[in-house]
Amino acid sequence: MKYRRLNLDELKSLERDFINFLAANSVTGEDWEKLKNEEPDKAERLIEIFSDMVFDKTLEKIEYLEQKSAKEIRTYHCQADRLIMIGLLIEGESTLDFRQNLPPQQMIQQLSLSGAQLKLFRGEKAYDKDRQQILFQLMEQGALIAKDGHLYKVLNQLQKA
Repeated sequence: MKYRRLNLDELKSLERDFINFLAANSVTGEDWEKLKNEEPDKAERLIEIFSDMVFDKTLEKIEYLEQKSAKEIRTYHCQADRLIMIGLLIEGESTLDFRQNLPPQQMIQQLSLSGAQLKLFRGEKAYDKDRQQILFQLMEQGALIAKDGHLYKVLNQLQKA
C-alpha cells in the first residue's frame, strides 16, 4: 500500500465510486459479498487498491495546504517540482491561538495586549521523493487542503512588503 486504507466513514462516503471500481474490475455485488465472506484477504486487497487510487487522485490535484497549531501557522504551495512553505509564529507569551480562527482585528488586539511578536518565515524544498507521498505525510501530520490558497497568498504578500 502506498498510503493507508480508507476508514469506514471514508469508504461509505465513496460507496458509489467503490461500486464503480468493483464493476470496472468485473466484481459484481454478489461476487463482493462472496469475497468478503470466503476470501477476506482478497476483499481487503481490493479496498487497499481502491484507497490508493482515491489518495493518488486527490493528492495529484492539491495546490495548497495549511497546518495550524496554537502558536504557529504553516501554509504550503505544492508546486510540481517543489514545496514552498510560508509560516507565521507567535514569539513570546500570548493567549492567541491560531486554531480559533479569530478575525484579524481580534488577533492583533490579543497580540498587542500580550506583547508577543509575530515572526514570518519561509522555506523552499525540491521534492526528495514522490510528491504525493510528501503531501500525504503532511496531511497525516495535520495539514489540510486549502482550495484557494488564500492564506498562503496573504502571507506571501506580507513577506514581500
